[in-house]
Amino acid sequence: MAEEENPVLDTLVEITTASLDRCSLDPRELMLARIAALAAVDAPPASYLLNARGAMEVGITLQDAQGILVAVAPIIGTPRVVEAASSLAAALGFAIGLEAAAEAQAEAEG
Repeated sequence: MAEEENPVLDTLVEITTASLDRCSLDPRELMLARIAALAAVDAPPASYLLNARGAMEVGITLQDAQGILVAVAPIIGTPRVVEAASSLAAALGFAIGLEAAAEAQAEAEG
């Protein structure tokens, strides 16, 4: 364990970095594609949370996310879309809450 403190997280970071380096999509398109992929694989809320900050930083709105889920619904099916909507809402709510808490702390300290 001394060699690697966080082997799983480190691997995920490496994979994501390689993907971003080789991707020709602009950041907004990339995040929309990632949301669609998360829905397609029935990803858990934690996976959406890992992408929520990036999505918000490139201007992905709730309407954008809903549009993606509507677009993929005929392909991935109702149960996955419903689960994706729930997971995405939970992740975005949590991410927004974290962001607001960080801003409040920064204001209190500054």
